[in-house]
Amino acid sequence: MTILVTGATGNVGRRVVEQLVKRGADVRALVRDPAKANFPAGVQIAQGDLLDIDSLSGAFSGVSTLFLLNAVTSDEFTQALVALNIAREAGIERIVYLSVIHSDVYVNVPHFAGKFAVERMIEQMGLDATILRPAYFMNNDLTIRDVVRGYGVYPMPIGSKGLAMIDARDIGEIAAIELIRREQSSTPLPLTRINLVGPDTLTGADAAAVWSEVLGRPIGYGGDNTAGFETNLRQLMPSWMAFDMRLMSERFQTDGMVPDDGDVARLTALLGRPLRSYRDFVAEIATVA
Repeated sequence: MTILVTGATGNVGRRVVEQLVKRGADVRALVRDPAKANFPAGVQIAQGDLLDIDSLSGAFSGVSTLFLLNAVTSDEFTQALVALNIAREAGIERIVYLSVIHSDVYVNVPHFAGKFAVERMIEQMGLDATILRPAYFMNNDLTIRDVVRGYGVYPMPIGSKGLAMIDARDIGEIAAIELIRREQSSTPLPLTRINLVGPDTLTGADAAAVWSEVLGRPIGYGGDNTAGFETNLRQLMPSWMAFDMRLMSERFQTDGMVPDDGDVARLTALLGRPLRSYRDFVAEIATVA
């Protein structure tokens, strides 16, 4: 049978597709623009999006397992509910949903609250699913690499509680492993939640220290100014999204993204190797042009 991956051209979705192909799965990728679908040989391409009912119904036809990833958009919740309902109508009984860690704690942050609502709908609809809850993507820091190198400052206002940053490559691999586990089970498996975290829980000062070590010169932490963070983001994204990101950064500072006991050990056992560290990630990207 076929595993369908939504959000397949994104930072995580593309890695899920690659890892599934590596494991010999029959993969179909839902994409808006087939021109961007540079996937390994054998991957089926389904053109459409999560608000186009007809294209979605066609993409879900013959699918046994669904990887549901919704981008942060103003209609993210609607997209997810449409997809879940179409999946149920199509008879899909195996689902892996990409949520976010502490979705039930960051209740005032729009995209966290939306993902928690989707988790509740999955439960109330009686769907058999794995809910993956990743912490901060260390890959987000690709966007601030030039600021760090050019100004000597780590600018993300992540505070002093600590974030268990995880590499998107690890997220993609874990998701693929879980999709295969559900796909190959003779009966649908019960609902489960898995926190996706990295091996280290880093504060803003810790992240700056990592950059200092890798670059061989002092890098300072830019501080906890979330209003300034929002102002800067407004140059890159819609105001509602920049506001959402500011609210998230405020919760970074008050609550952090701290793993539960056993999270790191569970993921290490699942992968059969250590999780990628933030230092190794920074070492990979720090000197790339």
